[in-house]
Amino acid sequence: MLSNLPKDLAEEVLSRLPVTSLRGVRLTCKKWNRLSTNRSFTMKHIGKAKAAAKNYHRKEFQVVMMIQYRVCLFSVNLFNPSIDCIGKLVSLDDVADRVEISKIFHCDGLLLCITKDSSSLVVWNPCSGQTRWIKPRNSYHKLFDRYALGCERKDKFRSYKVLRFLDDYDSRVKGRLREFEIYDLNSDSWKVVDVNPDWDIEYHQRGVSLMGNTYWFAYEKLPTAVQGQVRVISDIPDFLLCFDFTTETFGPRLRLPFHAFYEDTVTLSSVRDEHLAVLFQQCGGYTVKIWISSKIEPNAVSWNKLFLAVDMKPLTGLGFQFLVIGGSFFVDEKKKVAVVLDKDRGCRGKSRPTRNIAYIIGKKGYFKQVDLGESIDAGCWPLVCSYVPSSVQIKQAAPP
Repeated sequence: MLSNLPKDLAEEVLSRLPVTSLRGVRLTCKKWNRLSTNRSFTMKHIGKAKAAAKNYHRKEFQVVMMIQYRVCLFSVNLFNPSIDCIGKLVSLDDVADRVEISKIFHCDGLLLCITKDSSSLVVWNPCSGQTRWIKPRNSYHKLFDRYALGCERKDKFRSYKVLRFLDDYDSRVKGRLREFEIYDLNSDSWKVVDVNPDWDIEYHQRGVSLMGNTYWFAYEKLPTAVQGQVRVISDIPDFLLCFDFTTETFGPRLRLPFHAFYEDTVTLSSVRDEHLAVLFQQCGGYTVKIWISSKIEPNAVSWNKLFLAVDMKPLTGLGFQFLVIGGSFFVDEKKKVAVVLDKDRGCRGKSRPTRNIAYIIGKKGYFKQVDLGESIDAGCWPLVCSYVPSSVQIKQAAPP
């Protein structure tokens, strides 16, 4: 029987399986379950996965997508355009597979997942299957909470942290509700952070983790109008903002290569965990523009020339703007293309979106659409993030 193979041989055979097959391995027998969760197996499995990704880099690569509240691993081929679901990512205790996920954030191969009802957070290593459910200090807020997953880095020391914040007007208390706090996975504790922001981050803006820190698109917060006074706006009213997880502070305003206004579409994406890509489309306009940073750190950014500019109207036949709550994307620098996730809401005669769509856009009018499946919930917009298997061990909370 396969389950009776010697440990070394079983480890070699099982390490060649894709990450999405590990659930079946763990359910086969107790011996394989123990084998597939030990560190030596994880390291060998990750090494083979990274080697396979490198060998197939010119043909295809893998990304994580959240579609219809499920988190899955997808294989992307941009030569003969296809985006195929490889399978659901696995959890060590299978709990994360039974709940619906509405938001995902990526850092160093770990995923921070927010449940559909916004009542729970879980940090998850899909490769090892480890999970860490995080209890709130007081309570989570259903709609307005913003989150980020990042890492404190000092020499070889790594400490993973979750930032949670909100800064919004609450009609129930007739005032502004402001909370900033950090959860440290090492200490299993929340800490309140003193922040008095002169900026706003819209609730739909998703931060992007890069080298352990998280970046957002933000606006200058307009002061309350006072009769007889003129409101002064700075010379950088819209900007990038970084939260440094080592110093646990927000950095200065970082200039963008454009100016955006309310209802313009602005979304961020990481490029090889080294650079930041930003997508911009004016409200009422049809041209999508994407830039990639040449240098980025918490206190400074510089931009390369425009990476891509695509007029969507002649390609789709309709006035087409990726909505501000959508537009999750990634780029392929070598092929000079971008893949933007959205819905088929641009189709005439449809009262609501019915399909999730990946729009592949490039230079010289290159345009393809890939159907990602039925859109059952019109309020669930597909999300994408890069993914590389990681050996990072999630420290578990001490038993009560």
